[in-house]
Amino acid sequence: MWRRLRSRPSAVAAAAVLGLLVVLALAAPLLAALEGQTPNAFHDDLVDSARGGVPLGSFGGVSADHWLGVEPGTGRDLFVRLLYGARISLLVAAGATVLQLAIGIAVGLAAGLGSRFADGLLGRITDVMVALPMLVIAIALTAVVSEDFPRPLLLVLVLGLLGWGGTSRVVRAQVLTLKKLDFVAAARLGGSGRWRVARRELLPSLAAPVVTYASILLPSNIVAEASLSFLGIGVKPPTPSWGQMLSSAQTWFRADPTYVLLPSALLFVTVLAFTVLGEALRGALDPREASRLRVGTRSGSGFGSRLGSRFGSGFGSRKVRKGKAV
Repeated sequence: MWRRLRSRPSAVAAAAVLGLLVVLALAAPLLAALEGQTPNAFHDDLVDSARGGVPLGSFGGVSADHWLGVEPGTGRDLFVRLLYGARISLLVAAGATVLQLAIGIAVGLAAGLGSRFADGLLGRITDVMVALPMLVIAIALTAVVSEDFPRPLLLVLVLGLLGWGGTSRVVRAQVLTLKKLDFVAAARLGGSGRWRVARRELLPSLAAPVVTYASILLPSNIVAEASLSFLGIGVKPPTPSWGQMLSSAQTWFRADPTYVLLPSALLFVTVLAFTVLGEALRGALDPREASRLRVGTRSGSGFGSRLGSRFGSGFGSRKVRKGKAV
């Protein structure tokens, strides 16, 4: 799998981008100290109060002390806030994805291995969860919860508890297919119980589809967190968030385009890298795809072509009429 993954330049590039982003997010305090800034320090002297708070200087106030400029109106360092915003986005997305996978795998296994009644009941519950408008319900839940509750944890719980339906469907479909195979039947004949079969035989076989689906859930959760923060019901100020920065940038996109472009570009690149890596993982974890892609792509790989090249007679293209070759 790693060999097939490394052979895809797009996967290597996406993994490098995501690895760099994770390293920068983890090293945010160190990089902030290196620049000599903090995410919530105001610098009123770096904005033009006569123009409503537009940063002084070109490109949003880029300077040796502020590597990507400053935030309009407040003068807070944009580079540091972007790094801390990456921490929030990745943390919320990863936590929500883990919760979605845990619930989805448990429900999918129970539905696939349970009785007909249990399968039907869990299937209807899953259908309801898939049909629910997750963003609308998330807006309602985050709006009524107390402001003292940690917002990143609240977003993890809301996104995780509402978004496991797709994982459950994928796992159930795989379990229904796998439990008919010989190795599962052999484990049952050997005396293994239902949940031992699930733990020892089915879960390892579910790794490929679950990992692939997780690579799809992660960028979706990043976008969901940014959307909720953009609407003002996600992460609250002064905690930085990409969605929150985009929300406040609506009034500054003409006066300071840099403030709009930087968080939106980071959000776009992150989601694109996760999507490309997820597609590459799907292909690398499915050896049949590589074999399907190889069929018919190599010149001289067909049966008739091999015989023709060996005997020099174009055996594969001969016409047969009345039992004689002509």
